[in-house]
Amino acid sequence: MATVKATGGGGAKRGPAERPHRFGAHLSIAGGMHRAIAEALRFRTDTVQVFVKNQRQWRAAPLKPDDVERWHELLATPGFGPAVAHATYLINLASPDRALYARSRAAFTKELQRCQTLGIPYLVVHPGAARGAPAGRAIERVAAALNRIFDRNPRLTTMPLLETTAGQGTTLGSSFEQLAEIIGRLQEPVRVGICIDTCHVFAAGYDIRDAAQYDAMIELADRCVGLDRIRCWHLNDSKADLGSRVDRHAHIGRGRIGSAGFRNLLADPRFHGVPMILETPKGKDAAGNDWDRINLRRLRSLAARVTGSRTRSREKASRKAIPDSSDRTRCAANRRR
Repeated sequence: MATVKATGGGGAKRGPAERPHRFGAHLSIAGGMHRAIAEALRFRTDTVQVFVKNQRQWRAAPLKPDDVERWHELLATPGFGPAVAHATYLINLASPDRALYARSRAAFTKELQRCQTLGIPYLVVHPGAARGAPAGRAIERVAAALNRIFDRNPRLTTMPLLETTAGQGTTLGSSFEQLAEIIGRLQEPVRVGICIDTCHVFAAGYDIRDAAQYDAMIELADRCVGLDRIRCWHLNDSKADLGSRVDRHAHIGRGRIGSAGFRNLLADPRFHGVPMILETPKGKDAAGNDWDRINLRRLRSLAARVTGSRTRSREKASRKAIPDSSDRTRCAANRRR
C-alpha cells in the first residue's frame, strides 16, 4: 500500500523531530481570512481549515489585498500547514436542477480560484445530493462538473477533495465504491483527492472502533481510490449510531465512536503528515474551557500513546466489515489510474 504524503502549495516543512500528526480545527474567518491562522497559532495547532468566503451566501466579496498578504505571512510560520478549505454547503454538483447545477459549478470554480490565491492546496467538497434523480445520473453530473472546471482552468493547482458522507437522504459519497465511480469518470483523475470524515464513515456503516474493521475500511479505500488520494481527515465523534446514516458531530471520545476509533487512526503511520481537522461543536464547557482546546488536547493525548509503538497486528480484516458491494472490479481499475 502507498504511503500517504500531503503535497501541494502551502505545505509545512517538517523535520524528523516534529509531531507526526498534523492537527487543526475549522476556524472562523470573521474579521479577515488571516484571523483563522492567528487563532490556530494561539491554539498551537499544526494546520487550519477555513471557508474562503461567507458560506451562507452565493456572493463572494473580493479578497482584500492586505488580508491576503497577512494570511500568507502567517501561513509561512515554520512547521505550520498545509491549510485546508471547505466549500460552502450551498454548492451541489449533483443537482438535477439546471440553474442550481450551473450556479454550483460557477461557485465552486470561484472558490478553487480563491484557494489558489491564498496558497491553499485542498478544497473539501461534499459530492452532492441527487434530489430524487437516479444516483447514476447524479454521479455523472458531479464528474461532468469537475471535468468542465478542469478543462477551463488548466492552471488551477488547488485539489478538490471529495468528502465521505453519512449517506443521509440522497447524498452521494457514503461508500468508497461510489467515490470511485465519480473518479472513474474524470478525464484528469490525478487532480482530485479524498477527505475522510470519521463521523460520516461511522454513520455510513464502517465500524472504525474495531481494529480489524478499521483495517478493512482502509484496505477498501486503497483498492477503490488509492491511499495517495486521501489528503485530509475530518476528526469528529458521532452522536448517532453505527450505520444510522445520520450526520451529527460530537466531541472526541464523547460520542458513539469513542476513543478506540481515533486510536486506530492515530496509530496508523500511513497518515502521518496528513491534515486532521476537528469539526466538533464550538463553544465552552461548564468550566469555561474552549471545546476546540479540549478536543485537541484529547487527540494529542491519544496520539502520544500510540506514536512510535504501533503494536496491534495488521490482521486480515473480515469482509463482513465492508458494506455490501459488487463493484470490486471498478474499484481496482480506479486504483490503477
